[in-house]
Amino acid sequence: MACQVVAQAISIALSIRELIRQGYLFGGHVLLRALAERSAILLYLHYYPTEINKWNRGWEHNETPSLAKMFEKIQAKQQPGSPICGGDLTAPMNSLLHSKPDSAPWNLIQLKDGGFGHAVSKILDRPELCDKLCANAIPWLVVVQVMMVAYFADELPAKADGGDQIR
Repeated sequence: MACQVVAQAISIALSIRELIRQGYLFGGHVLLRALAERSAILLYLHYYPTEINKWNRGWEHNETPSLAKMFEKIQAKQQPGSPICGGDLTAPMNSLLHSKPDSAPWNLIQLKDGGFGHAVSKILDRPELCDKLCANAIPWLVVVQVMMVAYFADELPAKADGGDQIR
């Protein structure tokens, strides 16, 4: 599972990077949910390894937790007793992915006549959108890297002095 999901997450992160470089910020924001979901799957299955059977059976919609539920269960493991906020994390991503009305600002641009419209291509004059996309993508990529170490710790090279493995 980790080999597949880590590779997909890195590919998505690289796709987001390329979309940013080319100015396609809206598409990058849409892909952010896919990166977050893969990061959540890695965390979720790390904390709940018995759930791997569901993943092996195809991660069917009717038996697996939603992204919000995965976040809630991950949060419960990481911060027992804290208020649960899974829906708070997923609502903006879901809104953007499913083209809900509140997703409008993510491709809004100022037109030459001073009005506003929705970009169908590159967005080159909204650096705050670029900054927000980068700021939201980096933590998910960090999660992927941490999970790589967690899942593949036995594969890490030994220190040059022959001591403990690098961690």
